[in-house]
Amino acid sequence: MDTLTQLTPTIWQLPFAVGHVYAVALPDGGYAVVDTGVPGSAPAILDALTRLGGRPGGLRQIVLTHAHLDHMGSAADLVAATGARVLAGAADAPYIRGTAPEPPPVLTPRERVVHAQVTAGLAAGTPPVRPVDVDRELHEGDTLDDWPEPVRVLHVPGHTPGSTALYLPESGVLFPGDTIATVDGRVVLGPFNSDQERAVASFRRLAALDGLDTVCVPHGDPVRGGARAVLAAATPERDWL
Repeated sequence: MDTLTQLTPTIWQLPFAVGHVYAVALPDGGYAVVDTGVPGSAPAILDALTRLGGRPGGLRQIVLTHAHLDHMGSAADLVAATGARVLAGAADAPYIRGTAPEPPPVLTPRERVVHAQVTAGLAAGTPPVRPVDVDRELHEGDTLDDWPEPVRVLHVPGHTPGSTALYLPESGVLFPGDTIATVDGRVVLGPFNSDQERAVASFRRLAALDGLDTVCVPHGDPVRGGARAVLAAATPERDWL
């Protein structure tokens, strides 16, 4: 991870080969991150925050959009290094804490091929994921009030039972988790869902958000500008058939 992409005055993408991380500058001089990449990503994330001007230990908050290893993979290491608090959807909290097994994805025939390739790639040299405590369980209707602008917490089940999105209405920025991805310039439904029908419904809900402008996807390139129209033209019902 070499290049930091600034999306707004307070939000940067930290790109990784699998599972991008987003950094948010907080009003108190610290930082939050949305997701943490695969296990082993913590040193690169901490280095990126230092390059942004963050102090050692300045990571205050880790928001996990869901429990998969390419999102929660480095959370335990980041907590150990900085003492940051972990926030995650209530229904995924048992998987993140390691107290319950997460439900497997229900794969379409097309997804099976991609899933096998991704799984094989992650198995080569990726350390095992470590569980981590969740300090705050997030629910539909919650807000994050310590960010540069108010944040709405949205429960968007389907990819996992507790998948969570964050929406910043003032700037039109959305962190959708794996409900939304981009591939070759197209916006698609994120693959490998535990409940495809609910995932499509969550996608459509996010696509209809008032003022939606920028979508910070974990996989693919962010949608920058006019995101509501781009998402309205997407076809999540057919993407993985």
